[in-house]
Amino acid sequence: MARVSQEHLDARRRQILDGAARCFARNGFHATSMQDILSEAELSAGAVYRYFRGKDELIAAIANEAFAGIRGAFEDAARTTPPPLPDVLLGRVLRKLLQEQVRGEDRQAFARLVVQVWTETLRNERLATTLGEGYGGMRLAWAKLVDAYRDNGLMAADVPADHVARTLIATAQGFILQQALFGDVDVDVLEDGLRGLMSMSAPDVS
Repeated sequence: MARVSQEHLDARRRQILDGAARCFARNGFHATSMQDILSEAELSAGAVYRYFRGKDELIAAIANEAFAGIRGAFEDAARTTPPPLPDVLLGRVLRKLLQEQVRGEDRQAFARLVVQVWTETLRNERLATTLGEGYGGMRLAWAKLVDAYRDNGLMAADVPADHVARTLIATAQGFILQQALFGDVDVDVLEDGLRGLMSMSAPDVS
């Protein structure tokens, strides 16, 4: 029997995950069956179950990939001198997540998938653990970025780095929720809004 290359295995796994993500985004997590995913990915049951035992493993893998991509973007930014400011960085990350990787007509559906994943954590302990670990990793990555801001003289040191990290993560989550609820929300709006807030300065009361 011919040996299957790692490249082939990775490509098949990618094919399955992409098909599952399209199904979940289009039809919802609970309304999607494994047969729907088999049809979307154009693969046999044996080919899919070789990689994933069911929908829970698929959604956990999709969530892990999303967290890894976002965390990687933050870590790369922290190594840049000077690091990109929050409006630029959040815009870059959200464009990659919601625009570059998703067809235009599917963006709202994909954002709804993200919200479904958040909701699913309330009943699925394994998924809750996956998201909890991903959230913790993002907080650490953002905290390192805050340190880089301070090292470059871009941010004062009077607020804990983790507080800044959680606030910026909440901003990204809120934007994804707006996209899920209301549809065509342009990332430019978020960038402009953040840029405006960042331009504020405390009045001189002396």
